[in-house]
Amino acid sequence: VAFMIDSFPGHVASLSSHPYGCRVIQRVLEHCSDAARLRSVMAEVLAATCQLAQDQYGNYVVQHVLERGASEDRTTVITQLAGQIVDMSQNKFASNVIEKCLQHGSHADRQILISEIIANNDENGPLQIMMKDQFGNYVVQKLLEVCDDAQREELLARIKASLHNLKKYTYGKHIVARVEKLVTNTQRLLRNSPRSPGGPPTTAQPPATVGGP
Repeated sequence: VAFMIDSFPGHVASLSSHPYGCRVIQRVLEHCSDAARLRSVMAEVLAATCQLAQDQYGNYVVQHVLERGASEDRTTVITQLAGQIVDMSQNKFASNVIEKCLQHGSHADRQILISEIIANNDENGPLQIMMKDQFGNYVVQKLLEVCDDAQREELLARIKASLHNLKKYTYGKHIVARVEKLVTNTQRLLRNSPRSPGGPPTTAQPPATVGGP
């Protein structure tokens, strides 16, 4: 295996874009025990992140890094993609990579992406474009799923202002349905939560009698 990996330098990106080569690279990233060789392969993958993310086979290699790579490698991928989130989210293959960034990135990584997405909330802003796009709307749905409460509240505030308009768009309707489901689930949780302190005391029930007379 070592001699095979030694033939990779300078060819990792092209191999990652091949229907069989992408599987080989993923197996190397997963099983290579030689740290130096592994870092050499990983370095070429990371250097070609944007190119591979948009490739029909290369995107699987980038997703593999996000799912199984070290935290610093995940952060590097996200840093490489930052600034291009809207374009990537509108790409059939790269949109899957962005979803994995949201799913596996750290809180700080996720905040980088959220800040970019909600940077401008006008009609042609990133969030508006993504919510109406056939691939981008799934990225927004994934974001709503994985973000923390504070991030979700900020995102929902932006989305709710556009709900009526989103109903006019085929893919925007997916976001409307997702938000309505979130609101319904939140209301259900609030109804089922224990009564807050200060409410009427719960009447204690007498202990059950064990056995009959």
